[in-house]
Parts: sequence; C-alpha cells; structure tokens
Amino acid sequence: MTNTSRTERATPEDTSDVADSAHGEWSVDDPSVGEMQLDERTALRRVAGLSTELEDVTEVEYRQLRLERVVLVGVWTGGTAEQADASLAELAALAETAGSEVLDGLIQRRDKPDAATYIGSGKAEELRQIVLATGADTVICDGELTPAQLTALEKVVKVKVIDRTALILDIFAQHATSREGKAQVSLAQMEYMLPRLRGWGESMSRQAGGRAGSNGGVGLRGPGETKIETDRRRIRERMAKLRREIKGMKAARDTKRTRRLRNRIPSVAIVGYTNAGKSSLLNALTGSGVLVQNALFATLDPTTRRAALPDGRELVFTDTVGFVRHLPTQLVEAFRSTLEEVADADLLLHVVDGSDPMPTEQIKAVREVVTEVLRESDAPPPPELIVVNKIDAADPVTLTQLRGLLTDAVFISARTGEGIDELRTRLAEILEDPDVEVKVLVPYTRGDLIARIHSDGQILDSAHEADGTRVHARVPMALASALGEYAA
Repeated sequence: MTNTSRTERATPEDTSDVADSAHGEWSVDDPSVGEMQLDERTALRRVAGLSTELEDVTEVEYRQLRLERVVLVGVWTGGTAEQADASLAELAALAETAGSEVLDGLIQRRDKPDAATYIGSGKAEELRQIVLATGADTVICDGELTPAQLTALEKVVKVKVIDRTALILDIFAQHATSREGKAQVSLAQMEYMLPRLRGWGESMSRQAGGRAGSNGGVGLRGPGETKIETDRRRIRERMAKLRREIKGMKAARDTKRTRRLRNRIPSVAIVGYTNAGKSSLLNALTGSGVLVQNALFATLDPTTRRAALPDGRELVFTDTVGFVRHLPTQLVEAFRSTLEEVADADLLLHVVDGSDPMPTEQIKAVREVVTEVLRESDAPPPPELIVVNKIDAADPVTLTQLRGLLTDAVFISARTGEGIDELRTRLAEILEDPDVEVKVLVPYTRGDLIARIHSDGQILDSAHEADGTRVHARVPMALASALGEYAA
C-alpha cells in the first residue's frame, strides 16, 4: 500500500465565538490564525530512527505514541471485499494524518478476530517477517484490541502494536487546540489506557506477605501497593478532575446557547464524516476563515458563526467534530458536551463526501453516532438536510446514483461555490417559520416541558386542570415535536 499525496489549503480564521461575516476583514499580507495553525501542523514531523523497543508503559500518562514507518493489518469478518479494502484504506489515511509512512497492508479473512493475537498465531509470524522485510517499527490493527491481544501480538512481532482506537486518539491529541478540546482528548486517552496498564520487574513495589504479616519484616516492608496500582489510582484522580473541568466549561457554552435561543436565532449544526468538507461549507456560507485542511479530523473544536439568509433573517451555523466508522466510544463520551450542539439544533446539515467510493457507508456511520448522542440527551431528533459536497471531484456515475437515492439532498461544491445559492434557498424554506403554535395538556409530572415552554416559547394562554396544565403557546419546532404526545 502506498501513500497518497495530500494537498492542504488554509483560509483566515475568525476566533470569536459568534462573528458576523459582514464585519470580518483581513489583510492579505498578515498571516491569519488559520494559516498559522496550518503551518504549525505541517511543521509537526516525527524524527525517523527513534527506538521502538518495548518499554515499561506504566507511566502511561506521560507516554506519547511515536508513529513512523507502519504496517497495517485488518481482519475481514463480514461485508464485501470492497468494504474491507475501503476500511484499510481509511486506516492508511488515518495513519498518514498522524504523521506515519505506510509501508504495507494486510487483510485476513476470518469469522471473528482471534482471541489471543487478533489475527492468529500463523498470521502473526507472517506479519513478523513482513515487519523485518520492510523495516517497520509499528503495527496498526484495524480494530480495537483487548489488552491481552495487544500484549500477545507485541511479543510475536517484536515492535510496538497499536489499534485503530489509539491511532484516532493520537490524531485528536495532535489537533486539539482549545482548553476544552485538550481536556476531552486527555480524558478519552486515560479511559482507553487505564485497563491497558502493564508492569514488569522493578516496576512492581514490594508487598508484605507470609509470616511477616502486617509488619512486613526485614526487606519486605513497602507501601502495600504495587506501582501499577499507584498509576491506576493517579489516573482515576486525574480523570475525575478532568470531568469536573469539562462540566464547568459546558456551563459556559450552555449560557451562550441559551442566549441564542432567547434571541430566537435558528441554529444549524453541520455534521458529517471526517474530511467531508464541513469547515469549507461553513466558510462558503458565512464568509469566515475557519481552518480548512485536506486531512482527517482537522476540526475538533466546535466553531460557531453567524450568517444571513436571502430574506435577511439571521441564523447560526456550528461546525462540529467529524465522525468516522467505529468512532471510539471513549471519544463519544468525552466529546458528549460538545456534541450536545447537535441535540439543540433546529436543523442538521449532514455533509456527505460525494467523491468517496462509498458515500452511503459514511451516511450510515454518521447517523449511528448522532442517534447515540440524541438517545443520551432524550431530545427529539432535529430535521436533517443532506448536502452532497465535492461534486466537482466526484465520479459522474456515483453522483447519478446518489441523485436517485437521495432525492431531497442538495448537491454542492464548497470549493467552487456551485450549488451554494440553492442551499441557502433550501435553508430559508426549511427555517421559514421557526415557531409553531401548539395546544397541549402537559401532566404535572413533566414540569421540565413547562419550563422549556416558558424559556424557549411564548405562552398565549394557560390554565391548571385536574390532569395537568393546559397551554396554548408558540414554541420552536424542536420543542413542538417533544410536546406532540400531549396535544389537546
């Protein structure tokens, strides 16, 4: 498997939380924040030749992955051969984004991954010979390995082994820029590494035992806690601290979101597969300068920008973190506070990469993550508008198939501007009347809904009855959906 060259583009970035595109002015001669971020990323190059001997990884909180020359390995358990190849090609793109050079890729057909070494002892020996022949120093597996599989495979191939989850976490760690983004990534990494702590020899503290009893005796007195147990306790303490910090940051973002709701400004969340062109679309719609890069997970921190519809009404766009197949559950949990922007949106703008060989698989993966986020928040799903991007680079046959499959989708090119005006018109139609008039009888057990009607809507009439509160009000579309079962 060979590397594919990647072009990179950058545009100026407005660093304010909500910026009016009409007032954004940048000098051509001055480097923008986006350009400086892009320069910083391209300058991040790993030094070749670093040792990859297995180390004591009990000090895991200080350990960073060093990915250089890698061999990929995947297990094909179901689906078509094309899907298996696409999954390994995506793993190669992830490895390149992390700064690695992909030397080779292997796929093994099995009913399920081997419980011991993921690919079986015979294939593991074959993988060892490929590692020796190519000079690779890291093996990346296209799946999440158990701690036992990770240890067993490393013993056979004699180089560092990581899985897809660790690779994605490494990319997130490189690209996180805000304080909240860094905290979320750190929390996800600790949750992943906690059950994978290991220790050998001198890394284990002495413990009292035998006739020494609680007193220990000569040469046996110690802290009564192994070093690996100490590491686990310290990591749990840091995880608890990070959760408290993220909770505090969430409160600040909730305040800004409540202010937008109070001002009756419609909110549009831009979701989609990683590298589908979400940030490019945000720039095209708002005229802002959010960092754009042809790489996976270029955007980790949610960016909110204000724009105007053709009829002059204002709305707010929020660019969210991209999704990927088999997105680690640790990341979904850590980024849940950020992904809540999806649950509170009036509309989901689902961006699909039209140039991808299997765009329908992207749609499926994104919807799975969105469904999981909405399930946790108990919020009704916002309406969805699919936007097929990159039509200038897409295969005409694939586009024809998509037009027949996605009849309500809008086809655009954020790079050339084709279809952007049509998208603005569709947004104006969908968000034409953000408020809906409802007449409901809300039971007294659902005081939370009454509170939302007071905060987000306009009460025209209300009365207290034996079965609940009868309300006649104008409320946002999302709230009207939640009140649907209480219509009176």
